[in-house]
Amino acid sequence: MSQPLRHVFYIDVLRCLAALAVVAIHVLGPLRELYNTIPLHQWLAAVEINALTRWAVPVFIMISGALLLQEQRPFHLHHYLTRRVVKVVIPFLAWSVIYALIGGYSEQNGSFASVITIIQNANSKPTWYHLWFFYDFIPLYFVIPFLVPLIHKLGHERIKLLLVGWFLLTLINWLNIETPLRVNIVLYSGYLFFGWYLAEHTPTHKRWLIWGGLLAIIANLLGSWYWSTLKDSYSSFFMGYKTLNTVLIAGMIFILCKQYSEQLPSTYKAVIAHVARYSLGIYLLHPIILIPIRDLNNGVYDWFGHNVLAIPLLTCIVFILSYYATRLLAAWKVTRWLVP
Repeated sequence: MSQPLRHVFYIDVLRCLAALAVVAIHVLGPLRELYNTIPLHQWLAAVEINALTRWAVPVFIMISGALLLQEQRPFHLHHYLTRRVVKVVIPFLAWSVIYALIGGYSEQNGSFASVITIIQNANSKPTWYHLWFFYDFIPLYFVIPFLVPLIHKLGHERIKLLLVGWFLLTLINWLNIETPLRVNIVLYSGYLFFGWYLAEHTPTHKRWLIWGGLLAIIANLLGSWYWSTLKDSYSSFFMGYKTLNTVLIAGMIFILCKQYSEQLPSTYKAVIAHVARYSLGIYLLHPIILIPIRDLNNGVYDWFGHNVLAIPLLTCIVFILSYYATRLLAAWKVTRWLVP
C-alpha cells in the first residue's frame, strides 16, 4: 500500500496563499474587462493585483508534484484510483452539476432545459468558469505514476536538463512559436517536475530564481498596462499560466515559502495548517459566495472607495465565508465528500 503523503508545513502555507490568490483573481475578474469604462486608476488597481496573483494555479500543481512524485513504494492501481483519482474526480463531477443548476436557473428565463444544455456542453466548456482547472489537472493524475519511476532513474543532472528544456518550452509557448510540444499535458506536467525538484533540492542558484521571479513580477505589472494601452482593451499576454514569467514567479513563491515558513509563530502555524485542509473545498465553493457580489456589477467595489482597498477586502471576506461554508460541508457526513 502507498505511504501517506508527507506533511510539510510550508506546503500548508502554499495551499493557503494559492487559495487566497485564486479568490482574488475571481473577485477582480469583472473589472479586467472595463478598460475605458471605469477610471484608469481603478482599472489599473484590478489588473495589477491580477498580475501579482497569477502564480496561484501553477503552485497548486507544483504542490501535487512535490507530494506525489516523492512516492517510492510499489504502485498499487486500486489504491491510487480510489484514494487519489476518485477523491478529485467525483467532487469535480458533482460540483459541475451543482454549477450547471445554478447557471441554468440564474438566468431570467431559467429552466431545466438550460441546465441540460450546460451539462451537454461541459465536454468542451466547464459549467462554471473556475472548473476549467480540473480539465487540465485530472489528466495529470494519469501522468504521475509514470513520472515517479522516471524521476528515480534519470539522475539529478538529467532532471536539471529536463527542467531547462521545459523552461525553454514555456518561453516558446509565451512567444506563440508553433511546436507539437505546446500542449497542456506537457506544459502542466512540467510544473509537477518543478514542484518536486524544489521540494527535494535546494537549487544551487536559488537567488537567481528569486531575482527572476521579481523581474517577472515587474514585467507583469508594467507589461500588462502597456500591452492593454496598445490594444485599447485588457490584454492577458503576461497572464498565461504556461508562460516563463509565471513559472519564475511560481518558483520564487515556492522557494520563499519553503525557506521562511518555519519562522512563523506557532499560533499562526496551527491556524494555517487548519485552513490548508480546506483549500480545495474553498476553491470549489467560493464562486457561489461571489455570485451576489458580481450581480451588483461595480456597485460593491464602490463601497470601499478604491479598488486598491476593495479587492483585498472583498477577497478576505469571500475567503473567510468560503472557509466556513467548506468547513460546514466537511463536518456533515453526507456532504463531506464534496470538499475533499
